[in-house]
Amino acid sequence: MVPSSRLRGRSLRSRLVLTTSALLVAVALVIGVVTTVALYLSLMNQAEARLDQTGRLSTRFTGGDRDGDGYRPPPGSEANACGGGSDFGGPGQVDGSLNAVFLDGQLQARSGVLDASRSDLGSPCIVTLTTAQTAELSTVFPGGTHRRDLPGLGQYLVSARVTGSGEVQVSGVPLADVNRTLLTVVGVEAAAVLGGVALAAVAGSFLVRRDLVPLQRVATTAGRVSELELDRGEVDLSLRVPDTDEATEVGKVGAALNRMLDNVGSALEARHASEQRVRQFVADASHELRTPLAAIRGYAELTRRSGDEVPADVRHALSRVESEAVRMTGLVEDLLLLARLDSGRPLDREPVDLTMTVLDAVSDAQVAGRDHTWRLDLPEEAVEVVGDPGRLHQVLTNLLANARAHTPPGTTVTVGIVPDGGRTHVDVVDDGPGIPADLLPDVFERFARGDSSRSRAAGSTGLGLAIVQAVVASHHGTVTVDSRPGRTAFRVTLPTT
Repeated sequence: MVPSSRLRGRSLRSRLVLTTSALLVAVALVIGVVTTVALYLSLMNQAEARLDQTGRLSTRFTGGDRDGDGYRPPPGSEANACGGGSDFGGPGQVDGSLNAVFLDGQLQARSGVLDASRSDLGSPCIVTLTTAQTAELSTVFPGGTHRRDLPGLGQYLVSARVTGSGEVQVSGVPLADVNRTLLTVVGVEAAAVLGGVALAAVAGSFLVRRDLVPLQRVATTAGRVSELELDRGEVDLSLRVPDTDEATEVGKVGAALNRMLDNVGSALEARHASEQRVRQFVADASHELRTPLAAIRGYAELTRRSGDEVPADVRHALSRVESEAVRMTGLVEDLLLLARLDSGRPLDREPVDLTMTVLDAVSDAQVAGRDHTWRLDLPEEAVEVVGDPGRLHQVLTNLLANARAHTPPGTTVTVGIVPDGGRTHVDVVDDGPGIPADLLPDVFERFARGDSSRSRAAGSTGLGLAIVQAVVASHHGTVTVDSRPGRTAFRVTLPTT
């Protein structure tokens, strides 16, 4: 089996093909082992039958039973004799059969190996055993069958018996054919297994790939849904999985995903409708508040400028009313702007001299924050982008006001422009105390405020950076912040066209 650690990180198709191939190999190995063992046992049974027949014929040849009618004299006294018509080497004997007769540990002349390849006169030759072969056969004890590796002859299956005359007769048949047959069968089985598994892997890969096409469609649909911007605005969640046959596993997954998308789509529609009502309320309320706030400011200013004598505490109260009316008017204007941007109201698009916009914004900031040091880092040539000049000026004004309001006197604020191919970066960097780490992820959220480590002497509505992000997003740009003690950098990236 394939280790599970090697399957991790692989595709489902690869895992199915590898697992199936491993199972086929395991099954083939089991079948191969079983058939090989069965064949081996069958061949050994045949070898034992031949050995038994060889022993009986050898007894007739050697005269092991001299009192019986089967005795026949050995064929000639010379070594390696051929012919003679002896029963040892006659019908029923196999080529390579051996006969060894020992008396008191000494090999008798009636011993030899049948060699059918060396014959004349129509009868096989009996080849004399060598000293090494004799020494190996002398260790065979009577009873049962034994294996012996005979030098120059190979592996033999041998057995021994004691004759009536006290001699030890050893008979044997070669196992070369058995071993050769087993090796051939094992080789054929190995080739068949390898070829079959390779063919099954190729065919399985094709079939699995075909069967997993519906699952790929499910993954594609899920991937396309994950790319949708679901966090705000109206979302068109019309994507669905075409494979919904619940008789299959993939169909069950597809149907479940479609039901989930239906629920998500309904929730998004309800959320969008609620957001629209809230935006409309904010826009209407902001619009309606502008008139009474203007009236409050006008009456307060009129009373303050009246020639009639007004008590000092009343004059102070009226100045505070006018100041707060101005502040509330700014808040209402910011809310109205955000409501309009959220509703997707298009901004003006015209060429904007970004260099001049930066110069104007920094000049205004110098007047408002004389206790700060303001620096410029601009390219030699003017940089232009396409957008709404008023809103881009507001982006820079808010970023500079944020740096001025939340850093102590003496802080250096550097504004730079960095052209970057089809984009332009505007950097606002200060060397103040930095933004707290816990506030940094929410710095562009509405009404987000810093803690006391960044001065709030000038006060703020908490909408400045939210407006920056909304305006930049309406220009198809991005705004990021990187802050640590001693350096806070805001980067606005705008497309040049």
